[in-house]
Amino acid sequence: MSQISLAQKIANFDPNALGDAAGGLFGLPFTPEEAQVVVVPVPWEVTVSYRAGTAQGPAAIREASLQVDLYDPELPEAWKLGLAMEEEDEAIAQASRELRPVAAGYIGWLEAGQPAAGAAKHGPVPARMTAEGQKLLQWLKAKTGALLDAGKAVAVLGGDHSTPLGYLHALAERHSEFGILQIDAHCDLRPAYEGFQYSHASIMYNALELPQVKKLVQVGIRDMCQQEADLVEHSVGRVALFGQRFMSEEKFAKKSWKKVCGKIIAQLPQKVYISFDIDGLDPKLCPGTGTPVPGGLEYEEATYLLRQIVRSGRTIIGLDLNEVAPGDTEWNGIVGARLLYQLCNWMAVSQGRLAAKGVESSTD
Repeated sequence: MSQISLAQKIANFDPNALGDAAGGLFGLPFTPEEAQVVVVPVPWEVTVSYRAGTAQGPAAIREASLQVDLYDPELPEAWKLGLAMEEEDEAIAQASRELRPVAAGYIGWLEAGQPAAGAAKHGPVPARMTAEGQKLLQWLKAKTGALLDAGKAVAVLGGDHSTPLGYLHALAERHSEFGILQIDAHCDLRPAYEGFQYSHASIMYNALELPQVKKLVQVGIRDMCQQEADLVEHSVGRVALFGQRFMSEEKFAKKSWKKVCGKIIAQLPQKVYISFDIDGLDPKLCPGTGTPVPGGLEYEEATYLLRQIVRSGRTIIGLDLNEVAPGDTEWNGIVGARLLYQLCNWMAVSQGRLAAKGVESSTD
């Protein structure tokens, strides 16, 4: 039987029909080889320090994606790009399942004051987790690097927030400099949190170890420790913090969200990587996430900021979405799937893969 060409798949696909469960992400008919935008799932949650479940995030988003209508008034034919998600790597998922109880036991031992009776069992755990985190980093670096070299736009779908570090390393080998826009409730600037070098709470500390990361712009932060505050203060402008308090005060002063976005975007260099922790949104939009915090962005505020970045002429070179946990409701996957669709499509627009209506408008 002859293979159906990409052009034939596009011609045969009905974007108005029900999502095809036998299809791919969003019910689309494309394979990762055909797609222009490829999502790499990373079902990993080894170092989560409160509620678990984010390793099931990619599967929950994949299932919920079948309910997403593909039409967008500004990107009416975005689905033709080809958007596909790779299959989860079972070895990664299995490693996470095996390591998570070990890490949880160690965290419990720390919280109990490190009793001497448990030292032999728990003492070696951080070194083991560092070695496993390094394996994950190298695996993702190789996988995303190969996709980038094949001309794909790449999105990483966690898993906890530690997952995208390997992708950042791959981008650092291909771009001399870029900035990170982090949407998050937390700074994630703790060095080796709880003894874990590759902790979810250390992702941005680790990212700043890459000299190619010239700027880190943090949006929505509303939970941080003194150590993180000191790092931001002494970063000599390398880290720009737009916390919830700042955004609320701007709102109370009747400043428009458009103007606030303009201030955020002014801090970003030409090339931007977006790291989106779902807990950067209001918890009503992500109740299952591991460490929810009151406050946060509304969905339309987040997607408006995304569109304004593209309209400013900046290029989104890559992105991740993480910390989506199914919880007790399908709502988490529903919000995550819609956010992923917007992130991937607007990344494609910024890379010149897709025209958009009004993309020339300014952020002023």
